Amino acid sequence: MRKILALIALFIAAPAFAATLGDDGLHKTDWMRETFKDLREDLAEANAEGKRLALIIEQRGCIYCKKMHEEVYVVPEINTMLKEDFFFVQINMFGDVEVTDFDGEVLREKEMVMKWGVMFTPTILFLPEEVPEDMSAPQAAVGLVPGALSKGMTLNMLTWVVEHGYESGENFQKYHARRLQETGAE
Repeated sequence: MRKILALIALFIAAPAFAATLGDDGLHKTDWMRETFKDLREDLAEANAEGKRLALIIEQRGCIYCKKMHEEVYVVPEINTMLKEDFFFVQINMFGDVEVTDFDGEVLREKEMVMKWGVMFTPTILFLPEEVPEDMSAPQAAVGLVPGALSKGMTLNMLTWVVEHGYESGENFQKYHARRLQETGAE
């Protein structure tokens, strides 16, 4: 009975966090930011808000993007972290909007994605609070997630980034394994 009530609560809460599809065919959420896609400015704004900059690369018709938006990002604890702790900028894998990388190079989204070597969607790049002027986003990233993750792994990744786990010398996979042992979660 308890499991049934938990499932009902999850389905009732999910629409409140649900993403809609934009004219470009990408999922739009209230935790994504509309910016001029100058990553240096986005980083400064994220820092001013006390949030971590993250770039999410998606494409129209991506089944894994859909899965993440419909099943993972709607989990209340995850959704809260996405809103409160992160400054997400969406990049369209095949888009034409100009993006200014940290190294100053300006390219259309689809060209920037090629420069970065991103081949899968969704891909998320988590950035540090400071990025040297001569680095591109992937070179500076403290974490890169190429594809869909489980709910537990997503929550652990968000927590690892917020807590600066990458500075401790414990890589994410070891952190995740330790967290699974500690919590008994999947």
